[in-house]
Amino acid sequence: MAQHSAEVTHRSVPSPAGRIHLVEQGTGPLVLLVHGFPESWYSWRHQLPVLAAAGFRAVALDVRGYGRSSKPAAASGYRMVELVQDNLAVVRALGEESAVIVGHDWGAAIAANSALSHPEVFRAVGLLSVPYAPRGGPRPSELFNGMGGDEEFYVSYFQEPGRAEAEIEPDVRGWLTGFYAALSADTMPAPGAPDPHFVSRNGTLRERFPAGRVPAWLGERELDFYVGEFEHTGLTPALNRYRNMDRDWEDFAAYDGAPITQPSLFIGGARDASTTWLSDAIKAYPDTLPGLVASHVLDDCGHWIQQERPAEVNRLLTGWLAGLPT
Repeated sequence: MAQHSAEVTHRSVPSPAGRIHLVEQGTGPLVLLVHGFPESWYSWRHQLPVLAAAGFRAVALDVRGYGRSSKPAAASGYRMVELVQDNLAVVRALGEESAVIVGHDWGAAIAANSALSHPEVFRAVGLLSVPYAPRGGPRPSELFNGMGGDEEFYVSYFQEPGRAEAEIEPDVRGWLTGFYAALSADTMPAPGAPDPHFVSRNGTLRERFPAGRVPAWLGERELDFYVGEFEHTGLTPALNRYRNMDRDWEDFAAYDGAPITQPSLFIGGARDASTTWLSDAIKAYPDTLPGLVASHVLDDCGHWIQQERPAEVNRLLTGWLAGLPT
């Protein structure tokens, strides 16, 4: 049942997961907003009213496993092909035939694969923080296990069920605060400090978080919302996304090296490792994103781009959307 307010409408729609919770605002061409880890529909709170005012039907969803969306019990229920099917189900449930899809962090990968595998539905794609890199190369687990030398890359750390949960769930508030701070431009560790993307052997990620620092974009209200969501759901459903990367590699074998040809947009942060480590992927955009309209890297910006720099992101998104063919 829909719940209406002066600003937004909350509803749940059927999907292969069971249900997907979404928040929508405005009327016009559909723009589907997909969040990353560890976030929620709320990560798009600054974008929803602006896109609605610009003449779009802005819809931010809770990815399966988050918030009020269904949470399949099996880890394999969080593979990429399932998340793409959820996006298709949302478009259909909203009575639409097509949508522009925009994603941040894991949501960028979900958006890219949705556009890649279903160009007849997703007519344009916007990627925030994580560049598009076509499927290829070695199995992801082999690649990540080879990173870090004596340390362990965080993606490998997340693989073992229960391991990261044991670090996070006794103090969700403290862990989320530290994780958000570690990847925000105004609070991230100084150059030369231990990298928060890696874990010392038998250590924890928390050891690398900046102590006692809270990013400017993260007020008590915002933190209360995120903490409430993850204290309710636990972290296992969200972490299961990482535990499917080898399955994704197998599932998308038919798309090895494939470009995304629809009109596209990329926005990254100059101080975000997700953008800087994949700088070669950005250089390859003439081949991998031949429909690219614009690529922007924002100075002095970290990973949580649409929350750290909402005005700039809103300006770039609405300008791009306004120029798309209808």
